[in-house]
This record gives sequence, structure tokens and C-alpha cells, in this order.
Amino acid sequence: MLPQSPSSYEDINSRFNWNIPLRYNIGVDACAKWAEQDTDRLALIHVGQDGGVQHYSFGQIHQSSNQVANLFRAIGLEPGERIGILLPQAPETAIAHIAAYKAGCIAIPLFTLFGAEALRFRLQDSGARLVITNAEGAAKIAGIRDSLPALQSVYCIDGEQHGAADLHRDMRHHSTDFVPFDTAADDPAVIIYTSGTTGQPKGALHAQRVLLGHLPGVEISHNLFPQDDDRMWTPADWAWIGGLFDVLLPAWHHGVAVVAHRFQKFTPEAAFQFLQDFQIRNTFLPPTALKMMRTVPDPQKRWNYRLRSVASGGESLGAELLDWGQRSFGLTINEFYGQTECNMTVSSCAEVFPAMPGAIGRPVPGHHVAIIDDTGKAMATGRTGNIAVRSPDPVMFLQYWNNDKATKEKHLGEWLLTGDTGSMDEQGYVHFVGRNDDVITSAGYRIGPGEIEDSILQHPAVKMVAVVGAPDAQRTEIVVAIVVLQDGRTGSDALKLEIQEHVKQRLAAHEYPREVFFVEELPMTTTGKVIRRELRVMVDQWIKDARQGRQPGDTK
Repeated sequence: MLPQSPSSYEDINSRFNWNIPLRYNIGVDACAKWAEQDTDRLALIHVGQDGGVQHYSFGQIHQSSNQVANLFRAIGLEPGERIGILLPQAPETAIAHIAAYKAGCIAIPLFTLFGAEALRFRLQDSGARLVITNAEGAAKIAGIRDSLPALQSVYCIDGEQHGAADLHRDMRHHSTDFVPFDTAADDPAVIIYTSGTTGQPKGALHAQRVLLGHLPGVEISHNLFPQDDDRMWTPADWAWIGGLFDVLLPAWHHGVAVVAHRFQKFTPEAAFQFLQDFQIRNTFLPPTALKMMRTVPDPQKRWNYRLRSVASGGESLGAELLDWGQRSFGLTINEFYGQTECNMTVSSCAEVFPAMPGAIGRPVPGHHVAIIDDTGKAMATGRTGNIAVRSPDPVMFLQYWNNDKATKEKHLGEWLLTGDTGSMDEQGYVHFVGRNDDVITSAGYRIGPGEIEDSILQHPAVKMVAVVGAPDAQRTEIVVAIVVLQDGRTGSDALKLEIQEHVKQRLAAHEYPREVFFVEELPMTTTGKVIRRELRVMVDQWIKDARQGRQPGDTK
């Protein structure tokens, strides 16, 4: 935990020390310890699709997870075996995770919107022995079960469905007492598959200590979390590291209640209403959610929410969104940076140090972050290079599951390579440029898409935008903008020129998009990240079409 009442960023760093015990278990830390101290302490508020609200105490979560852990033992699961959890934000999701950790098994969070092939790959690759899911997920698993020889059992939270057993019925046959497996801090606990923005997903295997490794980043990004009356919520699914280890489990480590709800379809109005109705104090809102919420005029005049902290990460926010956040929330959005393999290593913290326009924050206490060249040598202040994190580090993954080659490629000597480029200024602020494969090289310039996207977002006609590079014989690459327009706006040559001039005037002549395409929507991963590799393929075809006199792409 971060030092209390720090006077400055430097003060936090000088006073911070890791306290990673040799023996550690996430399930005990995030649940059992609170149940033993105060069985009635509020752990979870679940808001169902029908609007019904249920409250769960740590004592209830503890007893139910013990029953599920005993069920695991009864059907022969051994420590180290893999358990797929294919569920939305729900009490059973949290219970299944806590049970898996207590039993010494390895949890595999799975997104409910995955199709059959995505599930097949992850379950085959991990060799999962058991899956806990709902009726919808059970139907998907039934369709691929013949191709999953390692899968022994499927349990459904909605009763006996599609060949799956009834989880609630079967767990009731087991004791609410359970002796957790004595795990070491370095024992494996969870496999989280990468979002797949660049190639086939890889399973990042994390140790039990990963929760402790997340704590400084969570605490600093939420303005010295926890404080009195804190209450956490995120629209990000718990199948991803951002929902599971940035929100649910760190909150429970501190005994803070979490609100759970799955939006059938995320709308900005519903999000603002949710913040008000459930008195949310702390929220992690991905950039995509913020960009959607930004389209609502004057939300502070329509809803009475009382946020204490807003954190965001996954893509660079930019000055425009930060300004909007200040106006709409009355606070500075704390941008943080990390990835599935090594998360929450850079963050802002408005409570302790000012946000720096164009920067994603400073290294989180306890994490040694540097900008290095391709040989592993630290680069001079202000120079662009590889963002890297020195190992060992408690939040760092153990390895990629079944992929030694990719694991080795992720490291350069003592450094873990994030695959992103950036620079660090004299005050230690990290300036994100882009993923290595997202950087645009044009006429000798290395151009990151983030700043251009931020500029284009400020145009009143633009709802969302992504910027990529396209091959060009003269310049190596040219900058291309793919734009989703606000409702009621129509793409035209005149609007393209407006957007181009908008960027020229606000950034630089060499950074303006030489091509602008209007689309109905951007290709996204299930975590809300733009799939740039897919966009690059689309753009290449559109440019070829245009050169041959055909209409490029879909216009709005």
C-alpha cells in the first residue's frame, strides 16, 4: 500500500517498499481475511438486467467460494489445473475466481461475447479441465466440446442446460468450510489472454502475487485509494485484466465494495445515470467509454453524481478528453498505462502531482520504467525509444502459456519490452508515442497516431477517429484518418478538407492526414481497442480503389 498522506511524488517513491510474502493467496487476501474480520462487511452490489439489486457480504462470498472450491476438489481438480470462467460481471464470476485461487487452480477469464472459435482456441491452448458459465455460454461450449478433449466438466449458473451441470445445485452439497491450498506468491494463479491487436492471442500466465503488484498503480490512479466511502465500478468486463485486477480484486483487497452490472449495450446516458444511482465514488472508464460519454452535453447539469476519482487506460486520452473530464466530472481523469503482461506501471495522480498535457503519467512507485534502445541501453531524456519495465517486478507475468518463443521475445536482458514506444522528460513523465507497429514513418518523421487523433476529435463533426499509416512510394507512409461522424453529419470532400486544415493548424503540416475516410464504425477488439492492423488492410484497399476510379470504402 502507498504511504499515507504523501507530500509529493518524490515522497511516495522514497517511502515505498514492496511487501511480498513468500506464501500468498489471492482468494484469502481478497475475501477470507475480511470475512473473518467482519462477516457482514459489504463486498458486492449486483444490479441485474431487470434492475433488481442484490447485496453480498464478504461472509457470503467466502462461504459460497468455499463450497465451489470443495466442488472442485470433489470432482478431482488438482492445484495448477485450469478453470475457464465464461461469465459477465456477476456474483458467480467473483465466487468462481476466489474459489479457483483458494484451490490453487489457475483461473482463465473468458469474455461472454467470444464466439466459438475464440473460445475453442483459449480452451484448447490452456487445456482447461472445467468451465463455469451461464446458459448462453453453455450453448457455445456444447457446440465445440468434442474438440476439447481436456475439458472434463461444465457447470452452468442458470441450471442444468446444454449438457452443463447445475452449479448452484451441486455446490449446495458441499461444506462452507475449506482449507485454502498453501500457495507461494510465485505460484501460477491466472491466465489472461491478450486482446489480439497484433496476431493470435497469447496467454499471459500470472502468479498469485500479481494482485499485490497491481496495488500501487490502482491506489495512485484513484487519488490515494482507498478513502472513506469509496465504492468502485467499471463497465469493463471482469474477463479482462482492467476489470479484474484494476477494479474487483484490488477493491476487495482493501475491503471496498464493488458494484457489478453488465450493460446489454453501453450508452453514455445510462452510464451517467448509473454513477448517480449507485453513488459510485471511483470508476475505471476506458477511453472508448469516455469518448462516448463526451457526446452528452452538460452531464453535470442532468445528473447528481459524486465521483472522487476517474481512472482510464488502454489508449492515450489526449488533452481534449482531459479538459472535458475536468468540466464534466469536476476532477482530473488519471490516465494510467500498462498491458496484460505487466499492468499499471505508469500513472497520473492529480492528488499528488499535476497532469502533464501529452503525458500518460510517471512510473508508479515500485516499478522501474525506462526508455531503452534496441540493445537495452537507456536513452537520453526526450529521445523516443522502447518503453520497458525492469524485472523482476511483482506485477510482471511469469510467461506466455505454451509459447516459450514469444516469452523470450518479450524480454531484452533485464527488461520486459512493452512493445510500445515513447519518451521520458526531465521530470519523469512518460510520453506515449504508439505501439511499435503503429508508429507512422513519413518523409523521415516518426509520427504517433495519438496526438493526431486527439486533434481530430476536437472537430465538432467528429465522434470517433483512428489514425494509421498507409504505404506511399514518395514518403514511405502517409497519415490516414478513419472518421466516425456525429449523428446527423455527412461525409464530404469539403469536410475532409476541414479536418485536414484543422490538423495542420493545430499540429504540424507533416502530420495532417493526406487521406480521410468516413465510416459507420471502427473495428474494435472486445476490450474496446481499435484494431489498427485491420484498419491498415482496409485503408490499403480503399486507396487502391480510389486510384482506379472506384468509390473507396463505405461513406456515411
